[in-house]
Amino acid sequence: MKVATAAYNLDWLDSWAQYEDKLDRWVAEAAGQGADLLVFPEYGAMELSTLDGAEVAGNLEHSIRAVSDRMEAAQGLHQRLSQTYGVYILGASAPIVDGSGRPVNRAELYAPGGGQDHQDKQIMTRFERDDWDIVPGGPLKLFETSLGKIGVLICYDSEFPLLGRALSEADVILVPSCTEALSGYWRVRIGAMSRALENQCVTVMASLVGNNDWSEAVDMNTGTGGVFGPPDKGFPSTGVLSEGTMNRPGWTYADIDLSVIAEVRADGHVLNRTHWTEQSPRANSITISRV
Repeated sequence: MKVATAAYNLDWLDSWAQYEDKLDRWVAEAAGQGADLLVFPEYGAMELSTLDGAEVAGNLEHSIRAVSDRMEAAQGLHQRLSQTYGVYILGASAPIVDGSGRPVNRAELYAPGGGQDHQDKQIMTRFERDDWDIVPGGPLKLFETSLGKIGVLICYDSEFPLLGRALSEADVILVPSCTEALSGYWRVRIGAMSRALENQCVTVMASLVGNNDWSEAVDMNTGTGGVFGPPDKGFPSTGVLSEGTMNRPGWTYADIDLSVIAEVRADGHVLNRTHWTEQSPRANSITISRV
């Protein structure tokens, strides 16, 4: 498959038609380059809050509700684009108010055949907990697609090895992110590269980029797109298949060969994925030594 991962900048929207045109341009560009799977970043849907004006967009709670209220229409748009251009799309994540009364952070996966499902973020950052009161959503999922098995770890989730291990059957793990500072970008990138190493798979990181004075939530964003694999047979020695230019909006592309993933899992120079279980008895038998 060919993957396109976004460094996505938010815009002030004066109309729904403007949003439709923007998404169509982004999807058309990636599809025109032969991409089969498109990955948008975490909280990229927050630009929809601008459709309700500056007072709503600038208020944390009001902007959450405004975006959640528009997600049904946004899902319809993404599904049409997925079918029109014949591509899989991981849409930008959004705060969704569901039955719990508090929002979850949810990314929707759209299939060109009309299928659709979502992945909720599992572990909240301090900002999400303390300021937004975003709550954990439903369980991790493994999506079986015509492109292979796909998992999603939203931003902070990629920094936790056991969540990655739960997706060890995935050929590709998507990592949509939203990070304010360069240090945050590197935390998520290191997490994504670590999960690729442990699972001997490919991880795909998308980033929100640019500054937005109209928002308390996504006012400063740092990052770029990146595609990573294990530094082993069939992959670059650095593990970096492709990376964009920092803070420059646009797509980053990479070709992913599932047979190479299968080969490195079966006969790599190291077998991290296979040898994972050997950790437990040794980690549980630690002794204290005074020197």
